[in-house]
Amino acid sequence: MYVGKSYKLLEFIIWTRKNIYLLLIINTLPVIFYEIFEVKWIAISWTIVSLLGTAAAFIVGFKNTQTYNRTLEAHQIWTSILSASRSWGSTCKDFIEDKEILKILIYRHLAWITALRYGMREFQIWESSNKRPNKEYQKFYSIPERNTPLEKELSKYLSDEELQYIMSVQNKSSQMMSLQGDTISELYKNQQIAIAQFVDMERNMKELFVLQGKSEQIKNYPYPRQYAIINSLLVNLFCTLLPFGMLKEFDKLNENVEGIMKGNMVWLLIPFSILIAWIYKSLGQVGESTENPFEGSANDVPISHISRLIEIDLREMIGEKNLPPKLKSEHDIVS
Repeated sequence: MYVGKSYKLLEFIIWTRKNIYLLLIINTLPVIFYEIFEVKWIAISWTIVSLLGTAAAFIVGFKNTQTYNRTLEAHQIWTSILSASRSWGSTCKDFIEDKEILKILIYRHLAWITALRYGMREFQIWESSNKRPNKEYQKFYSIPERNTPLEKELSKYLSDEELQYIMSVQNKSSQMMSLQGDTISELYKNQQIAIAQFVDMERNMKELFVLQGKSEQIKNYPYPRQYAIINSLLVNLFCTLLPFGMLKEFDKLNENVEGIMKGNMVWLLIPFSILIAWIYKSLGQVGESTENPFEGSANDVPISHISRLIEIDLREMIGEKNLPPKLKSEHDIVS
């Protein structure tokens, strides 16, 4: 997640430079053919292009609204996970007198959050983190889940036996929670916790299960592909036809100017059409990079940072002093 005041214009231009290069070619060629080779018939009606631009603007706005809502929902889910985790730690501390069992339950929860965040960082084919502009920007910050293997991270919190079992299953987070349930049931059977306490802890686990499911839903189900493809098609079509629709409009300007620009106003089409098309393409690129809020881009939900906050809070609750430091931002980006 970007935590600076604002991206610099130069950063944004570099991030979208591929579109700029492509638009330079697309917008220059029609002018060359129209002005130098006098192929006048390539000019089309501006009305057609403006109608297409209106449709493209509508679909781009719709997509960006929906992708923003996906990111906002992901933020809310992980904020709720933070709150529910603190509640879990406080509940365990209040209900369980056995310090060894208390530590097991807390550390298992930390293992659960670790497995969950690693699952959220797994690459999906529809994600855009491997595209060149996003991949280049990743050199400015690090993603902890890509630097350390999951097994090494889990070994901090689990016994060798539990670690071996968790690494052998598919949904590691769910099975981690299942182990928690077994321990709670055993505590109740041994009358180490009362029925009300047992119910309260089960309710807390259910909440965590629901939040896990919501997080997995956003991760495993992409923004609908039919809307993604129509957005791309309309924007690309509009950007391609834009210079052809503006040729006559800029040519008419020659009637009202004198001097060196007389007869050359068509060449001004190139910068202005590039600017208009760049806005559309950039909005589309922003929407695409916002679709999947867990893939590790600069604008994603900082699940590594949130997980570290949970670890610090829970370990502090059980009296530990040797706590890990909070994750710091790198170039104003928190992972």
